[in-house]
Amino acid sequence: MNKIDGKVFRGMLLSGCSNLNNRRKEVDALNVFPVPDGDTGTNMSLTFTNGINEVNKSGSEDLPVVAKTLQRGLLMGARGNSGVILSQIFRGFYQSVGDSQELDTKAFAAAMLNGAMLAYKAVMRPVEGTILTVVRESSDMADLYVKDHPEATIEEYMEILCKEARASLDRTPELLPILKEARVVDSGGSGLLAIFDGFKAYLDGAPIEDESARKKSGSEEIGASGYVTEFILKLSDQGVHLFKENRFRESLSKLSENITVVNDADLVKVRVHTAQPGEVLNLGQRFGEFQAVQIDNLALGRPRESILETSKEETSSEKDAEEKEYGIITVCAGEGLEKLFRGYRCDYIVSGGQTMNPSTEDFIKAIEKVHARHIFILPNNSNIIMAASQAAEVSEGRDVRVLPTKSIPQGLSACISFNPEADPDENQSAMMDAVGHVKTGQVTYAIKDTTVDGREIKAGDYMGILDKEICLTSSDKVDAVCRLIDQMCEEDSEIVTLIYGKDALEEEVQRVQKYIEDHFEVDVDVEQGDQPVYCFIVGVE
Repeated sequence: MNKIDGKVFRGMLLSGCSNLNNRRKEVDALNVFPVPDGDTGTNMSLTFTNGINEVNKSGSEDLPVVAKTLQRGLLMGARGNSGVILSQIFRGFYQSVGDSQELDTKAFAAAMLNGAMLAYKAVMRPVEGTILTVVRESSDMADLYVKDHPEATIEEYMEILCKEARASLDRTPELLPILKEARVVDSGGSGLLAIFDGFKAYLDGAPIEDESARKKSGSEEIGASGYVTEFILKLSDQGVHLFKENRFRESLSKLSENITVVNDADLVKVRVHTAQPGEVLNLGQRFGEFQAVQIDNLALGRPRESILETSKEETSSEKDAEEKEYGIITVCAGEGLEKLFRGYRCDYIVSGGQTMNPSTEDFIKAIEKVHARHIFILPNNSNIIMAASQAAEVSEGRDVRVLPTKSIPQGLSACISFNPEADPDENQSAMMDAVGHVKTGQVTYAIKDTTVDGREIKAGDYMGILDKEICLTSSDKVDAVCRLIDQMCEEDSEIVTLIYGKDALEEEVQRVQKYIEDHFEVDVDVEQGDQPVYCFIVGVE
């Protein structure tokens, strides 16, 4: 094949996405830190799937349309640093496509090379030994091959691209010592290789199918049992206070394994596949009134178009809301943390964090919901900053500023330092100054045996993580957090904020609080965060 058109490129994309989805857990497992939230594979899978969904919705096989729709879908769906970089690769590819209805091998190679260049430009401090290295080295070498072999086919180019991507991936441990020590290759580069391998499989006549999609379609195809039950619920005044998304999901999980819940202010949107639709409706009705309900019996045919997709119009109250001077958007996971941030003037909470990175679109929706001239976004995680920044760049008409907070304590400190009477530049300076005085520590457990920075870690051990570095391990979580606080507190430390999560018992919290009070002359602020994964988050100022 000497040229590809929109139909072929679309087929390559579907095969690449399927291969990435099938290998998602494998890519997640490559994360260096053995914490129970490996997310690179998941982020890349969700990002690419969003792009494919948009391509499918367009129904087009016109190459410029497919490329444009893909890059837009990837941009909006980008999660985590790996997802943002992936979106930039195919943004660069789209720029090279332009209005071309077909790409020959030389043009295809140039488009991939442009994607690599744009991805590098999107990262403020590019690190070698990552997905950036893999895309650059592979596209460079494949482009050189095409220049040396002008008659090369698309299949030959893709074979070289995959070969060089695999070789580059194998070299990543030599460029990043932490990968070598953990005996893994870069997770983002591995995800990219999965996409390239999927491209090649399609061109070889053996496109890869998405195993999870096949299983899912099998449960909702003609002849399947159960009901696809959807509803949009407007929470009552009492329901706004009583509704807790995590608890609601737990209740639904007893009736279904396939659950979608979106809580947006006073509206709750739900989709489940269940044998007991009446029970599902009863659970929802306790919190308010239904705005729309749809139930499809799978035994009678495929479900209709989702009502959740057709109900995205703003409410009149949102449209008529008066624009104010300032708005603050923050990211966190846990009912306690949400309550804490709202108490510190946050207007909108984007649900997520280390266990699930929000997408660019999540931030864009949040920006649209906050009617303010100046908006500050607090990502509270280093892996979320790029998606938030990407959202700020595409949002027009308002001053949106992303403060690069990398932890919950930093985000809280920034909020406390906000002054509604100050001008935007003064606020940004004061908030970032406060962030610079915060040390962050976290305690979680290891999910596998590994070695990090010369420290042997056993599965099940509790790890003390100080500003992104594992500094200690222990078989006891209270011992771990107390030793972590020992390393964090200095003579001039004044405040210790102890935020306890779902896995921390009240007796354990009390023991830690007493330890701090007995050993350090500081003010102690104990807060219930309800956060997952991290049983304790500690901030020291």
